[in-house]
Amino acid sequence: MTDTGSGPDPDGAEPGLDPGTWRLAVVAGVRMDLPGDHPEVLIHEAVAPWRELAIPVGMAEGNAIAYGWRGVTTPRPLTHALMADVLERHGVELAAVRITARRGRSFFAELDTVGPKGRQVISCRPSDALALVLRSRVPTPVLVADWVFGPDGQEPYASGTPTPPATADALADAPVATPTDPTTAAPAESPIEPATTDAVTDEAEDVTSAGT
Repeated sequence: MTDTGSGPDPDGAEPGLDPGTWRLAVVAGVRMDLPGDHPEVLIHEAVAPWRELAIPVGMAEGNAIAYGWRGVTTPRPLTHALMADVLERHGVELAAVRITARRGRSFFAELDTVGPKGRQVISCRPSDALALVLRSRVPTPVLVADWVFGPDGQEPYASGTPTPPATADALADAPVATPTDPTTAAPAESPIEPATTDAVTDEAEDVTSAGT
């Protein structure tokens, strides 16, 4: 599998957001290139230099993210919508989602939550984190470590540098704009068209019907 958790939260990590380390990002869609083994979730940096990530995910996870991104409702809640509802009812806030590292085509992520028992940082797959964000009623920041956009994406784990947590409050005034001339650090991807999600979501139409 190509998206995994981040591992245990390092001891001694201090709360806060360093704009030089954590980059605000948005989910830009789901793409399925045929023939291909996995759909890819497209993540766009929300501020200059407007870089892009394409995170390979499983077919089921791609469907869930595509549903959430398009705002598709189902007769009964799917897994991530159910999880978002459970967290809300138990008073647990999803403060932030962080994509912490990349090793080749494998990505690592974590959830930053605040609830009755305090603050918890939980290792998770990026696909689950992003699907949960898209189903949460309260907007949740998606943060990508700057090094993830680099050629190897894993310098902090190679050097042993701890991953500093971030909170939603630290992002309250973060500038978010729509790029007019986006560029990427890696070779340019194909332009994102509405049809890019069709290969994933159209295959899942029967799943929705089956839910009834």
